[in-house]
Amino acid sequence: MVKLPFRDRSEAGRLLGAELAARKPEKNAIVLALPRGGLPVGVEVAAALKAPLDVVVVRKVGVPWQPELAMGAIAGSTIGGSTQVLDQQLIRDLRIKEAEVNAVIARETKEVERREKLYRGGRPPLNVQGRTVVLVDDGLATGSTMLAAVRHVKGLRPKKVIVAVPVGSSEACGRFKKEADECVCLAIPELFFAVGEWYTDFNQVSDFEVQEILKRSQSQFAA
Repeated sequence: MVKLPFRDRSEAGRLLGAELAARKPEKNAIVLALPRGGLPVGVEVAAALKAPLDVVVVRKVGVPWQPELAMGAIAGSTIGGSTQVLDQQLIRDLRIKEAEVNAVIARETKEVERREKLYRGGRPPLNVQGRTVVLVDDGLATGSTMLAAVRHVKGLRPKKVIVAVPVGSSEACGRFKKEADECVCLAIPELFFAVGEWYTDFNQVSDFEVQEILKRSQSQFAA
């Protein structure tokens, strides 16, 4: 039984990594974390699985006048193109014009490209074809960004996709039991409002921290 709240993302990652290791995933597994908050979780999962770590950059596509409300998400990669997931029902209900949707997509696509270049520092993304991919984030609320990540990674022809998070809403965790080959949610609180409420320390993760985590992970794995 997992005790909530988690102290921080590192503790959550260690607990999640232990659970995944106990399930004995295939030895060719790759861990892909969703930056930025998923990286401190993902690095602990990768250590537990003795697996390489990389990122799949995802950006929420927010409603133009209410950016925190997602009308979709974009997952992108320098290899394999990008994947868009849009909530067409929400777009219709709010009467958002196609031009407005396209403008937000264009802006967020640029941000995905910027982060791809910044985080990897010129390194190519890991090849996931034919391998088990563990997609990690610090939690699932609605799951819109993870959905884009799952569908993007599936397009790269992995053998298997596992969604793994320390905490999530029952709706989101249930959704990914269908979208992914497997979904591991350590804790599914009955009342769920935001991911941050389940962490004592939920400070924002910086771009610099993401870069440093990836550099350390890659050097350790190479060794």
